[in-house]
Amino acid sequence: MISPALAVQMPKAGDIIVRARALGVVPDEDATITGAVTGSQIDIDTSVVPEVDFSYFVTDNIALELIAAVTPHDVNTSTSSAGALDLGDVWLLPPTLTAQYHFTNFGQCKPYIGAGINYTVFFSEDKGTSVSSVDYDNSFGPALQAGIDYMIDDHWMVNADIKKIWINTDVSFNAGAIRADVDIDPWVVGIGVGYKF
Repeated sequence: MISPALAVQMPKAGDIIVRARALGVVPDEDATITGAVTGSQIDIDTSVVPEVDFSYFVTDNIALELIAAVTPHDVNTSTSSAGALDLGDVWLLPPTLTAQYHFTNFGQCKPYIGAGINYTVFFSEDKGTSVSSVDYDNSFGPALQAGIDYMIDDHWMVNADIKKIWINTDVSFNAGAIRADVDIDPWVVGIGVGYKF
């Protein structure tokens, strides 16, 4: 007689998961600009980057996740009385901590939802060719997510995840002659693999 296959061991309280994902960071930007180019719209390009995240299971269903990644973005104006302007580029470090609820009773699939906080640091600002200086304020805001892990065996899994992160920054160009209140508010879409310890 053939013995039934053993069930895959799902994550439980005390487990740690480390994931590596490819992220698509898609800004959903909106800006209010004052100064010489009042009425302009700011465009921030999409970025694709690698990411590492860590999850700790507090209970069988509740986990805390911290993501670590940096994303580069080009910044331009799409409409301006002065024509299209190159506003340079900037790097974002947006560590995000979420509390997740992981659903059970879905076999080897473990869907989850989460909510948390984000703190974004702007660095390596490049002023581009249209302004003489640029400065970004750091940002603090909420984050929501949903995702799913599919357990391949007791340790390895594949993962898909989507987050909405609210990022707002005050930007100063030309030593304050032009100012912008910018909502970046990206969608962050990831796919990758994970390992459960």
